[in-house]
This record gives sequence, C-alpha cells and structure tokens, in this order.
Amino acid sequence: MEGLPDQLVWEILGRIKKTIDRNAASLACKRIHELDKEQREFLRVGCGLDPANEALTSLCVRFPNLTKVEIIYSGWMSKLGKQLDDGGLLILSNHCPSLIDLTLSFCTFITDVGLGHLASCTKLRALKLNFTPGISGCGILSLAVGCKNLSTLHLIRCLNVSSVEWLEYLGKLETLEDLSIKNCRAIGEGDLVKLGPGWRKLKCLQFEVDANYRYMKVYDRLAVDRWQKQWIPCESMKELSLVNCLISPGRGLLCVLGKCKALEKLHLDMCVGVRDSDIMSLAQNSSNLRSISLRVPSDFSLPMLMNNPLRLTDESLRAISQNCPMLESVKISFCDGEFPSFSSFTLHGILALIQACPIRVLALDHVYSFNDLGMEALCSAHSLETLELVKCQEISDDGLQLVRHLPRLSILRLSKCLGVTDAGLKPLVGSQKLELLTVEDCPQISEKGTQGAAKSVSYRQDLSWMY
Repeated sequence: MEGLPDQLVWEILGRIKKTIDRNAASLACKRIHELDKEQREFLRVGCGLDPANEALTSLCVRFPNLTKVEIIYSGWMSKLGKQLDDGGLLILSNHCPSLIDLTLSFCTFITDVGLGHLASCTKLRALKLNFTPGISGCGILSLAVGCKNLSTLHLIRCLNVSSVEWLEYLGKLETLEDLSIKNCRAIGEGDLVKLGPGWRKLKCLQFEVDANYRYMKVYDRLAVDRWQKQWIPCESMKELSLVNCLISPGRGLLCVLGKCKALEKLHLDMCVGVRDSDIMSLAQNSSNLRSISLRVPSDFSLPMLMNNPLRLTDESLRAISQNCPMLESVKISFCDGEFPSFSSFTLHGILALIQACPIRVLALDHVYSFNDLGMEALCSAHSLETLELVKCQEISDDGLQLVRHLPRLSILRLSKCLGVTDAGLKPLVGSQKLELLTVEDCPQISEKGTQGAAKSVSYRQDLSWMY
C-alpha cells in the first residue's frame, strides 16, 4: 500500500461506502488512515457521542474537510448521555469551514442560539430540521442572514417555528430551490405567499399540513388579497407535493398549480377543493409532466364547511392524457376509510391515460372501478413495467391471469386484494416473466402459490386489516 500512487488509494477509498468499512480500512493501514482524514466529507453522529461536544470536536479535528453532517438522535434516552447542545453547533462552525449540508433530527437541546452560531458557515447551502422543538423562526432568520447561499430548507415537525419573517427574507434573496415544510402547525398555506419573488427560483416545493390541524389555521384577509394580487412566477418548479391542503379560490396555492410550466412531478394527497378546472389548467401548461400521484378524499372526508364539495372526475384524467405526452408514472388512491368515493375517477378515465401516455409505472389503491376489463386493457400498454394493486377488490383470477400478456411487465405488487387466489398466479409459475412479485395481506393467496411465479418473491400475510 505504501508504494501505490495517491490517486489510486483515493479511488479505493471512494469505492468503500460504509462508514464501518472505511474505519476498518483506516485502522489496517496508516497511509489509508491519513488519506481518509483528507477525503472524508460525510459524517453521521448521534446517540453514540458521549460526552457529545468533546467527541464531536475530536471528529471534526480528525476530518477537517467535512461538507455534509447529520446529527440524529432518534431513539435517544437520558441514560445514553447528554445530547449535543448549542455548543456543538459552535464546534461545527469553528472546525468545518467547508460545511455545505447539515441535518438536525430529534435534537431537543439545540435552540436558536445554536443556529446563530451557524450563521458564520457562509458555504452552507442545505439545512434540514426534523423535530427540533427548541428552534423558532428567529433562529432560522438569523441563520439565513449569514448563510446567503441557502438553497435547500426542510422543516419537519418544527412546532415552534411560527414567525415567517425568515420566509420573506429568503424570498428576497431568491436563492431557495428546494423548500419542504411538513407538519409545522404554525405555518399555513396562506403564509407561503411571503416567499414573493423567491417563487421564481423554486424547483421543489413540499408542503404538508398536519391532518389534525387542517382547519385550525386562520387566513387573514390581507394574506388572501396578497395572493390574488401577486403574480406568482413558477417557471422553475419541477416537483410539487401538497398534502392535506385546502385548495380553493382565494387560498393561494391555487395560484401555483396553473403556472408550473416546467413541472415534472406532481403529488396531491388529500387536498380538499381541487377541481377539474385546476388540473386541466395545470395539464395545459405542464407538457413535461412525467409523474402524477393523486390521493382523493372520499365523499365522507370532505369538510362540512364547504357547501358544494367539488371532486376530481375523468375530465381531469382526459386533460392529462391529451396534454402530457411524457407521463410515465401514475398513482391513484382514494381515502382509506369505511366509504369509498363514489363520484370520482372511473375505468374510462384511467384507460384514457394508459392508452395515450407511455406509462411505465401504474399504482392503484382503493380504486374499485378498476376490474378485469381494466386488466384486459392493460395488455395494450406496451411500456408498462411496474403494476401495483392495493385493495382493488373487483379484480378476479381471470383478470390477474392476464398479467402474463403484458409485454414489458417485470414487477407486480398485490396488497389486500380479496378477489385473487393462487389460481390467478398459476400461469406465471415457471414462466420467468416477472423479476419481482410482492404479495402482502391477500387472504386467498398462499406462500406456496407464489413460489416460482417470479425470479424474486416477497410474501407477507397479516389479515388484521380485515377486522
């Protein structure tokens, strides 16, 4: 090893991905130990740090070129030693001049003071916070003032982040490209308008409202007026994910849907108020759409505050099929409740997508309208490679047996389907058609019935969902 060129040793280290393996190699060879110190750019620490600040200091001194650090205290208990505190972030700011990406998860001892220390990390571009209750909007603002290159910000279950001044400040900088806000109860859809000109550079937006607080956030009249008056530029948006949001005239996010000309991936999960006209407008302006995932509220999950519940119908699917020629992935699901939605997508709308677009991945969950006729129509889907059926109770063995005729199908997943048995899989046994077959919680399919039906088989049986 001592005679090998540096470049070759670096190549060897670059191929060792697991931290435990890199540590073992460093202990086995002094030269690798020295070069590893220079090359190591990623560090993940957490419950094993004890005493935390001293251990982190030692690691930062050993690896001076760290660019990405994850501090994760999932599963932490007091007997594991004190967590990293604000002093730990001061250590990072002093010893990691190349820090670009930082993740803090379940760090309950870190406060706004700690984030203030990170303001000196001028190269920081990505900050991800997951359940950091000691951090508020003031801390994020202080960091944003110092880290003017911040392009990625993820906030998950940050319950005390209520001030959105930081959002307005980042909007004026126009540096944010990836913004994710999930289950932050004090931040509502109406607050996003404060991003202002920052919408222009945003490429990915993930916004999820805590389902238990969906209707608790009050919209003030000024925020609504601001949404309506402000032109929302979204030319760079490629990925949009909205979960548990209220989308209706005057509620802002409706202004975003129809202006994402570069959109490639759309995910709408339990978004109340989305209309056919909204999806039609989006489809007409988003010809690059490659993936769409829709989870539709049932008739019984719509809020009582809406006088006329508006539902998506086949008109939306037809508009997508006519205007999105690059669509490859379609996932449609209905609310997992006692009652399905009776007046939404039908078999005709789903088939319109399949017949007009080069669909490679199709996932249907709780879609009772999809039956054996739908399976027969799939035989003409020449691009279909992955099919996932969950609680599609109208599919029988006759429909399942048609799988062998799907030209390019290689992955099949069945979950909680009551109408299929071992007989439906029998034509696949020994055919070598499928690369992967996954069967979960289908009461009439036995583990023996799946053997030989694919090159790789995954089987699970838990029928508690039926009771």
